[in-house]
Amino acid sequence: MTISVGDKLPEATLMIMGAEGPQPVSTSELMGSGTVAVFAVPGAFTPTCSAKHLPGFKANADALAAKGVEKIVCVSVNDVFVMDAWGKDQGVGDAVVMAADGNGEFTRALGLELDASGFAMGTRSQRYSMLLRDGEVAMLNVEKPGAFEVSSAEYMLERL
Repeated sequence: MTISVGDKLPEATLMIMGAEGPQPVSTSELMGSGTVAVFAVPGAFTPTCSAKHLPGFKANADALAAKGVEKIVCVSVNDVFVMDAWGKDQGVGDAVVMAADGNGEFTRALGLELDASGFAMGTRSQRYSMLLRDGEVAMLNVEKPGAFEVSSAEYMLERL
């Protein structure tokens, strides 16, 4: 079952890169309070993700903050080292938290898996964005396969 507006965020463990190295963080700790913009990509360093999706949230971080967004989290079914390297490559700094869902636990709990085995990428996340308010889904924008229209930072900003 796919998560919907009004649902509570499922509990899962993600990995983020801390000062001491990789550290686990629960979804409730990372995204369970305040207003949080979350977006997921099928893969770090992939064309649309690197050229449009992540750069859009980085470029619009201040505009999202002006609309009440307290934190932006990027999730991908990649390992924490890849997510950290991608964040550094994209120069996101503190604007976007790069969260690794290495085993796809969070993605499965959301019901937003993508079978990318045709591209030799295994099971990944569908491309989406969502707005959370105190851990509850207030907005959910899931892309159609191959599309990049409704999950962008600009689309979210227009609806805040």
